[in-house]
Amino acid sequence: MNGSSEPSEKGPIYLDYNATTPLDPLVIEEVHRSLIEDWGNPSSSHELGRQAKAAIERSRASIARMLNANPEDIVFTSGGTEANNIALLSAIQSRSSLDNSKPHCISSNVEHDSIARVLQEQLRLGNIELSLAEVDQDGKLHLEGVLSLIRDTTCLISIMHANNESGVIMPIDEVGDRLQTINEERKRAGLRRIIFHCDAAQTIGKIGVDVEELKVDLLTIVGHKFYAPRIGALYVKHLTTGSYPIQHVFQGGGQERGFRPGTENTPMITGLGKAAELVYENLQTYTETMRKMRDLLTIQLQNAVPGIRINFAGVADKLPNTLSICIPDGLTASFVLNVGCKDKLLASLGAACHSNTEKPSAILLASGLSPAEASRTIRLSVGRTTTAKEVEEAVKVLKQVCLGGET
Repeated sequence: MNGSSEPSEKGPIYLDYNATTPLDPLVIEEVHRSLIEDWGNPSSSHELGRQAKAAIERSRASIARMLNANPEDIVFTSGGTEANNIALLSAIQSRSSLDNSKPHCISSNVEHDSIARVLQEQLRLGNIELSLAEVDQDGKLHLEGVLSLIRDTTCLISIMHANNESGVIMPIDEVGDRLQTINEERKRAGLRRIIFHCDAAQTIGKIGVDVEELKVDLLTIVGHKFYAPRIGALYVKHLTTGSYPIQHVFQGGGQERGFRPGTENTPMITGLGKAAELVYENLQTYTETMRKMRDLLTIQLQNAVPGIRINFAGVADKLPNTLSICIPDGLTASFVLNVGCKDKLLASLGAACHSNTEKPSAILLASGLSPAEASRTIRLSVGRTTTAKEVEEAVKVLKQVCLGGET
């Protein structure tokens, strides 16, 4: 395995890999090489430009191979937020331009803000109608709960592949499979096709992500979640045929074959491609290692800390690296992490973008936890290089904080 989370002798234990991952050493090497060798403008016709362009195309092919996609269907973006914005706004605007009816969108009530806030803003502006499928008390989304919301004016369904806080994997393949049949029926009835988008930020590099198996039209790729640079990409099925028109979120030149303006960040793109290669070659090892460390963490915490509860314990289909725990009554997760474990254990209350708020996570509340339980919940997420020693040290720190005494 490559990459290392091994702390220094006095350094903290890092268990926040759902928030971000370090660059794999091989990715760093590739980025460094590209900074030196691929500095030409990819749009230039001279040798340096062609070299940079070739590096980008190699990365596009690597990402496509990881997803079982076609290289021409990959568009590079600045990150997952931009990819999600492009996906949603493109689907909405393409429908709006076809007829006078207001587009209807379907999502879930546990989406990341880069999905939820875009849709809420479009709703506020009066551009769409919106329905949210609700997860059950185990944080699971059910197929029929999604399909029951479909209307004649539905233009988009956008659902995350796995939730970043609970780790629960959503039934994307089931929705995709049924939606194919539904779209065939809609075509015969003269209704517009429903576009299916999936935010795969939390699953790439942890479990298999195959766009053909998932039957998605659009899929978001986020590099910093799988040991790549903070850059992203969007998969668009049949992109070059115009089946799913891409709308620019900003204006500029004709880069990325006219689908995403702005001079390409070649070194970061090559890093993303290298990270995709590593996932393609080592996914089974990564998955097994993370699951082993997560299970070890689960067992040791249950044995060491009386009163601790594992959230979503009854859900089988979860990310192999994610553990949501509810600490014993009388403590808050904020105190445990920010005071008791400070400089010893690095983890999250939930999504990293909400780490500075004292409010209970809306995702956890929607997933069946009470406000009191949500305020005592900590998300621990292991990485592909997390060791048994790190797990033992993390458990020791949490035990001492939860049971009292100096750490």
